[in-house]
Amino acid sequence: MKTEVDFWFDPTCPFAWITSRWMHEVEQVRDIRLTFHVMSLAVLNDGRDLPEGYRAAMDRAWLPARAALLVEQRHGSEKLREFYTAVGTRIHPGGEPVGPETVAAALAEVGADADILDVAKTDAIDDDLRRSHNEGMEPVGDEVGTPVIRVNGMSLFGPVVSPAPKGEEAGELFDGFVKVTSYPGFFELKRSRTVGPVFS
Repeated sequence: MKTEVDFWFDPTCPFAWITSRWMHEVEQVRDIRLTFHVMSLAVLNDGRDLPEGYRAAMDRAWLPARAALLVEQRHGSEKLREFYTAVGTRIHPGGEPVGPETVAAALAEVGADADILDVAKTDAIDDDLRRSHNEGMEPVGDEVGTPVIRVNGMSLFGPVVSPAPKGEEAGELFDGFVKVTSYPGFFELKRSRTVGPVFS
């Protein structure tokens, strides 16, 4: 029987991106069903007192999160997965700016409705975005960010990895993640991160 894995991401987070690539590796070596969902760092940080630079990043983060949710709503979960790969590849290893041109190119690449960009520039679906965000975040609290992974109904923030493990090493890390996630009394593991995002 396949292990159900739900993955909440914000398109602008480099560490969520790396973890998502790890999960793509896990699909090759473990019997899982991986489903992506949208959370939003902009929603998470809405109303918080933030440094100017980070506030600007959160203002930019609304557009790709809204676009991702619209892709899911109009085209389904598999197209959301394709869009995340397209836009994430452009933003993270590609180094393209988080903005309308990048989102438009990713929409075109996966064959999604072009007018999604226009809607994503407004707050028309922000209630839906907050619902999707809250579905992922409520089980883990608001002291963490993205990614959030739910395995067999149990959720945790992370793991934060850099770079993403490949092959059987990816599977072994997943096995350990499943074990700690399955214990309801488990809450936290952490060590200081000494490397930045490694996209290779």
